[in-house]
Amino acid sequence: MARASTTSDAFNAVAEPRRRQILTYLAGTERPVGEIVAALGLEQPSVSKHLRVLRNVGLVRMRCQGRQKLYRTNAEAIRPLHEWAGTFERYWQHQLNRVKERAEAMVHQNFSDPNLKEKKS
Repeated sequence: MARASTTSDAFNAVAEPRRRQILTYLAGTERPVGEIVAALGLEQPSVSKHLRVLRNVGLVRMRCQGRQKLYRTNAEAIRPLHEWAGTFERYWQHQLNRVKERAEAMVHQNFSDPNLKEKKS
């Protein structure tokens, strides 16, 4: 089975670590390409290429202000990624809750076990 192009949908687009880095950087505010280049230490052509991919799949929006191009995230397009990742967040939260419950039960058991009190004295 052929692998989908990284430009075909949001999930494939964010598989590239530099694109995730750009999205994270843009999450706070709208920024020009030059600022993204400087902040992330990437080459300008590379940033432009990644922004084009992110824009083509709808994860970022661009607007022109004079000669400057400003980019920002498109929260609505990121929603499916967030919802999908939320599935795993719920799984890990459940796992962490189980670990916490077991640890608390062990602590409670240790405090109520008279044999352990004798060993500690």
